[in-house]
Amino acid sequence: MIQGRIWKFGDNVNTDIMSPAPYIAHGVGEIAKHCLEVIRPEFPKEVKAGEIILAGENFGTGSSRETAPAALKYLGIHLIIAKSFSRLFFRNAIDIGLPPMVCPEMYDSTDDADIILANLKSGNITNQSKKRAFKVEPLPSIMAEILEAGGLINYAIRQKW
Repeated sequence: MIQGRIWKFGDNVNTDIMSPAPYIAHGVGEIAKHCLEVIRPEFPKEVKAGEIILAGENFGTGSSRETAPAALKYLGIHLIIAKSFSRLFFRNAIDIGLPPMVCPEMYDSTDDADIILANLKSGNITNQSKKRAFKVEPLPSIMAEILEAGGLINYAIRQKW
């Protein structure tokens, strides 16, 4: 179960905005200080651990920067819910242990700062602020296992690969 406050973003938020090129050589901590600031300058300064991103279509489009989901996780984001994801971003998020959920129906009826409760295993999401419930397809079991392990590296260690 993940509960947190929503930060709402629109469609086609790309990885270059999450992980700006000038900061990549300086590590994920520096990248995080500038994550999504082009769209919402307050985001990297005000986001708190345990909060949730809600996004429109094609979240994570653009280059396959693995630093994009890493910067969000570094900032304390615990879940990303979107209408849809870029395939590469979706897998990169899973691989670092940052859960993504696809729920197109939720976007129009959820506002910034709403409180969400999400159950990754059942696929149940509740907007507690608006008393609305949503049901999504749970992740395939292998992806759930990778997330439960904290990411692909931890999963591989557990499997003794």
